[in-house]
Amino acid sequence: MFTGIVEELGEVTAVENLGDSSRFRLRGPLVTEDAKHGDSIAVNGVCLTVVETAGGEFTADVMAETLNRSSLGALTTGSRVNLERPMAVGDRLGGHIVQGHVDGTGTILARTPSENWEIVKISLPAALRRYVVEKGSITVDGVSLTVVDAAADFFTISLIPTTLALTTLGIKEPGDPVNLEVDVIAKYVERLVGDKAEGAAK
Repeated sequence: MFTGIVEELGEVTAVENLGDSSRFRLRGPLVTEDAKHGDSIAVNGVCLTVVETAGGEFTADVMAETLNRSSLGALTTGSRVNLERPMAVGDRLGGHIVQGHVDGTGTILARTPSENWEIVKISLPAALRRYVVEKGSITVDGVSLTVVDAAADFFTISLIPTTLALTTLGIKEPGDPVNLEVDVIAKYVERLVGDKAEGAAK
């Protein structure tokens, strides 16, 4: 479990294409300081398993399912990435409950700078529309954010200087893909209510 509070802006140092999967090597001295084989690290909001660590870097295998459902397949050597270790029991929940299980991808449509923040407009897949509400939580490339506006096919977020400086959202441009994870609580509620309604109809 993660919180969507990015700990470190890392970098892809190597990508090995293995046919139906890829092996990534990523630099992240902070997130690897206590990491070991089998641990989880979120990369742009995708929960990956550490294969090995050395010299402030770690490797992770990314299967076809993850490559197909996220934007990780677009990463190349030199790409910057958001990194976060799992939440420890007893830690403060600074963002919201994030699983690192990407629900879909969106595309940055526009960026509108203001004096002290920036509004970013992102496309919203139809399948995720019902989970995105004004003032609700959403994870974009692993960053826990509050939705400003929620439309039928897009939503907007407001980024403060800290987020712009310390995450990849400060360097993403219109046309770039981003990973989206909606609020898991909303999905559970939908399933429970649906099952209850289905049972009552029988």
